[in-house]
Amino acid sequence: MKTSQPGVVARVPLTRERVLAGAAEIADGSGIGALTMRSLAHALGAKPMSLYHHVANKDEILDALVDLVFSEVEVPSEAPDGWRAAMEARAHGMRAALARHPWAVGLMETRTTPGAANLRHHNATLGVLRRSGFSLDAAGHAYALMDSYIYGFALQEAGLPVGKPDSDPQVVQAMARSIPADELPYLAEMAMDRALQPNYRFSAEFDVGLAIILDGLAGLLPQHPERLLNNPT
Repeated sequence: MKTSQPGVVARVPLTRERVLAGAAEIADGSGIGALTMRSLAHALGAKPMSLYHHVANKDEILDALVDLVFSEVEVPSEAPDGWRAAMEARAHGMRAALARHPWAVGLMETRTTPGAANLRHHNATLGVLRRSGFSLDAAGHAYALMDSYIYGFALQEAGLPVGKPDSDPQVVQAMARSIPADELPYLAEMAMDRALQPNYRFSAEFDVGLAIILDGLAGLLPQHPERLLNNPT
């Protein structure tokens, strides 16, 4: 029987799952720009060519990473409170996933070969809207508007230097000093009395904006949506 030599660490064999997990770790830690086949191989302690036994190319990795993000968001379904509650839950789930994977904002709707979780998520979201009475066009408008808001908010939230629990007080003070109240009174008021206050959290703005959007989308529904429930076409 062969035994391992003392002091020698056994190499963990590569698998597709390990390759994708390593790719996600690089993207989460250093951004999607840091993810290359070479950097991935180095992180896994392997040779770049060995990766191609498990993935065809970087595009396949990106498809899988986007699918990973979609898999972390609960698939929308009819909630007891109707389509609005389902869309609220989806929005919060997507925002949380994008906070864990900030690199994903620019990739979520770019893949030409989307994975199974990606497709299921889109189909389920559209299903909730259509069965709730949204016409085909209205469902398309609703989906586009909600995603524009969710992705945009996530992008802005990730880049803000203030309005977070871990905001640097020195940065806050520097920003306050950069706004002359006599020249920019309304901006100074917003900054000093709201945005730069210690208890202000930009994250609280998400629900306000989402409510306004959902209120507006409700206006796209016909007066009697129950007529369409059994005839989604």
